[in-house]
Order: sequence, then C-alpha cells, then structure tokens
Amino acid sequence: MIRPKLVVMVKEPRPGRVKTRLGRDIGMVPAAWWFRHQARVVLRRLEDPRWQLILAVSPDREGMLSRIWPAHLPRMAQGPGDLGDRMGRILRALPPGPVCIVGADIPGIQKPHIATAFKALGGHEAVFGPAPDGGYWLVGLKRVAPVPAALFGDVRWSSEHALADTLRAFDPARVAILDTLRDVDTVADLGPAHQA
Repeated sequence: MIRPKLVVMVKEPRPGRVKTRLGRDIGMVPAAWWFRHQARVVLRRLEDPRWQLILAVSPDREGMLSRIWPAHLPRMAQGPGDLGDRMGRILRALPPGPVCIVGADIPGIQKPHIATAFKALGGHEAVFGPAPDGGYWLVGLKRVAPVPAALFGDVRWSSEHALADTLRAFDPARVAILDTLRDVDTVADLGPAHQA
C-alpha cells in the first residue's frame, strides 16, 4: 500500500516576509514570531506513522537550509509563482498516490482532520477543507492520473472566491468536503483574546 503524503507549506518566519496581513494588525515581528510558534505546534501535532509528513519550504534555498524546521522532516522547495503554481508543482513532483497539502497557520487542525481527508480520497478524486473566508485550509488529490498543469488556473487567491474557483476544475460528484477550519490571515482570525 502506498503511504499517503501530507505536505505542510511553510515560509521562513522573517518579519515582513511571512503573515504580512497579520503583521499590519499586530506588527511584523510579533506576526513572524506567531507563525514560527504556530508552525512548530502544527508540525508536532500532525506527525503520524499513517502518512509521511513533508515540508514545502519558501524561500527555496533559505528554506532548504533552515535550522528552524525539524531536521528529520524531508523538505521540498515551493518554487516561484502564486499559491496555485506552488501547490500544482508540489502535486506534480511527488510520486503517485494520495497527497494532501495544508498550511501551517491553522490553529484548529488535528490528526483526525488529516485521517478523514485521506479516507475521503478512497472514494473521491479530490478533497477540500473549506475556510470561513471562502478559501480552503486543505486540498488533497488521489493522484491516480497525472495532475493537470492548469489545475489551479483562474483562481482568485486571497479572496472569498478561491474555493469556488478551484472547484470548477473538478466533477462535483468526485469531490469530498471536510469540516470548516479557520486559517489566520488577520488579527480577527486570532479571536477576541488577541484583539486590542
């Protein structure tokens, strides 16, 4: 049996280079520190023998050499382009078999969410975890056929249309939808305790 792969997309937690929308609310240094801590929590939480955990790092060279991320986890470079370009590259680069991609900025994510996503790929071509803002916190593909180069074309990223735009590339009957989870883009996503 092919061991599924869970790819966590991470950026080097440098002020002004990660979580910049959050940084505009709370400051670039606190936003970078928040992401560094959050990413470490998510990586520890999601390691599981049922799947292989892989880091997709950015920027490419700096991320591949970084000492911030756990040394025992395999890494791959995200490469250039928008989010769709980078996710498509990840999905095409890995060997055949189920792959799910998540970000490291999802405080509520737990192992059962990932297990449910991989289980859904048993009977579906794709799986998505919607976010309340119209985007999504997880995309997963069964990948029994080559991933089309234009899979994420014409998606309005960072908008309330991102999930709907992405779903247009799929047969609705072959897509599973997971629980809604919040990713963190602004201080409002952190909850009342973090708002001034």
